[in-house]
Amino acid sequence: MSAAAKGLKRWHEVIKGGSDPAALAAIMREDAVFHSPVVHTPQVGRPIVVAYLSAAGATLGNDSFTYVREVVDGDTAVLEFTTEMNGIHVNGIDMITFDEEGLIKDFKVMVRPLKAVNKVWEMMAAQLQKPKG
Repeated sequence: MSAAAKGLKRWHEVIKGGSDPAALAAIMREDAVFHSPVVHTPQVGRPIVVAYLSAAGATLGNDSFTYVREVVDGDTAVLEFTTEMNGIHVNGIDMITFDEEGLIKDFKVMVRPLKAVNKVWEMMAAQLQKPKG
């Protein structure tokens, strides 16, 4: 099994388990980078990437979330997803690059249409501002 296939298998297990922060941290490099559809600068480091992916799981990971296509090439997987948020249809892509051990080293999210981007921004901001504890 390739490193990307191994990493992707673990990613799907973590998603099915509810995107628990500790589980996310376990499949991610310390120097991982996250590219948000709503934040201009890349977010660098495991703690901030875990925070963003946990917030995304809480925001996007409702009962309507589903991956509809998966393309794996070399160390990169592109996963197309659909979901609905407050009546707005969201279509997006998770582009995940894995290292040789199958750990996430780069995670990029793209979302369409514009109405969905605005809704993701609004709901992610609310999740990221929630007190931890």
